[in-house]
Order: sequence, then structure tokens, then C-alpha cells
Amino acid sequence: MPRPSGKLKVAILASGRGSNLGALIAASALPGAPFCVAAAISDNPDVPALARAREAGIEAIAIQRQSFPSKAAFDAALADAAEKSGAGLICLAGFMRVLSPAFLSRFPGGVINVHPSLLPSFPGLDAQKQALEHGVKITGCTVHFVDDGVDTGPIILQAAVPVEPGDTVELLSSRILAQEHLIYTKAVEMIATGQIPFPHPGRPLLSKTKE
Repeated sequence: MPRPSGKLKVAILASGRGSNLGALIAASALPGAPFCVAAAISDNPDVPALARAREAGIEAIAIQRQSFPSKAAFDAALADAAEKSGAGLICLAGFMRVLSPAFLSRFPGGVINVHPSLLPSFPGLDAQKQALEHGVKITGCTVHFVDDGVDTGPIILQAAVPVEPGDTVELLSSRILAQEHLIYTKAVEMIATGQIPFPHPGRPLLSKTKE
């Protein structure tokens, strides 16, 4: 996938509230922003994420899994929509489906995700609950490139978040989410301005920030 010239166009895949989508849209609207949001794509037509996109004047696309005879056909439709938007980078923002290798091959090195833990700790679902159950004192969030595994791709940025006494999943999640908004937008800006190798060649990356 060639590196786009000018502003980097981003397509965001989301399945829920669209909190990180909203943060990316807000950052893209700032003066001098090096990227713009070309489209928001969801597997559910009724999610707040698509409403957020419409309110911002961004194309909102719903592609429902049940409309396709197979996961392969569904993934192809997702990739077609992202490609049609002209996006040079795909951002997963609470997209609750695992993308197939066939999808990723359409955007080699050009798909990123944000996860609510300090990977490689606590990959997969319920990362905040996992952190509390393990009794860790520090957790956080990670922006990483997406590969064929589950939360296993090269790390771009991380932010550390202390676990406070009496924390619940909800309290911890809210503090982690605030950091997600910051490092996700920063990661996209770094990619858009050439500070991060792009498309990603597969070399490990690591940069940490603290709350």
C-alpha cells in the first residue's frame, strides 16, 4: 500500500459508542492536522459511532454480517468500503470482529488498533477485568499495528495508568479510555507525518508515555 501524499486519509471501523472515533475526528479538525477521517464503517447500522460520524459530516457506512453468505464475503465488503473511501490507514476503534488475513492483505502494514492494556499483557476481551483480577498496580493502553494474531502486532505507543485502591472495571476503564484518546490520535499523527515507518515493515516498535 503506497504512502499517501498530502493529508493521510483514515477510515475508522467501530462497533459501539465511537469514543475513540470521536477523538480522532476532533483531532482531524484541528488547524494543521496531518490527517482527515474519510469514512466511518460499522457492522451495526444503529451504533452511536455512525451517528457521531454523520454529525461531523463524515461518510457513515453500515455493513452487516448477516447480509453476506460468508465471513469472507463480509470482510471483502468491509475492505471494498475502506478502499473506496481512499483511506491510506485503517483505524480499529472498538470494532468487535476479528479481521481476516484476506482483509489485512488489502492494506498491508496499514491497519492499527488501540487496546486497553499494556500489551503483551492482557490481550483479548475484558482486559481491564483481567488487570484487576491479576492484582497489577499498573496497566494502561496500547496502540499497535494489526497482524494475523489477536493483539500481537508491533507496538506504536503505550500509556501507563495506575490501578487505584477500590477500582472497579468501570472506573479503571474510564481512566484508560482518556489515555486511549490521547495516544491514538498521537499515533495517527506520527504515521501521517512520517515519524513511524509506513506502511509498517514488520520491525518492532515501542514508545511509552505515562499518565
